[in-house]
Amino acid sequence: MKILSIDPGYERLGVAVIETKFAGQKKENLLFSDCITTSPKLPHHKRLLIIGEAVAEIIETWQPEELAIEALFFNDNQKTAILVAQALGVVAYEAARKNIPLFSYTPMQVKVAVTSYGRSNKSQVQSMVERLIDVAPAKSRKDKHFKMLDDEYDAIAIGLTHAASRGTVRR
Repeated sequence: MKILSIDPGYERLGVAVIETKFAGQKKENLLFSDCITTSPKLPHHKRLLIIGEAVAEIIETWQPEELAIEALFFNDNQKTAILVAQALGVVAYEAARKNIPLFSYTPMQVKVAVTSYGRSNKSQVQSMVERLIDVAPAKSRKDKHFKMLDDEYDAIAIGLTHAASRGTVRR
């Protein structure tokens, strides 16, 4: 099964496509990961269009059967939360257009699933992601100075959470 997983945002949206492990495999297989980026110079509706088109292309290319996304966490900045919620809505729309079930996980659920500790920091999550799945496809990009961004690691962690939770969560 292919899982598209997304760490929502509107400046950077982390995406990953993970294939669940087959009999005899020790790990899930990372097929694709990236960050969809938009320029702050663009009006917000244009940024949402870029996100929607990129997600639609990823869905078309990889044909995921399920989508896992991190639940929106409201912090003190409500304006940012609303903008991220709009980006999340675009992603949900693209999934619904292709009849892909959407599953949502809180940041704490992701941390517990990946590190077994709900208050893990970013470096602990990244370290465990690299132990749980081979991130070589992402790291082998043409750019020699390529460094995976936090959002990309988070998307992979969300996908791993969903792979581990399949059958135990509700849509």
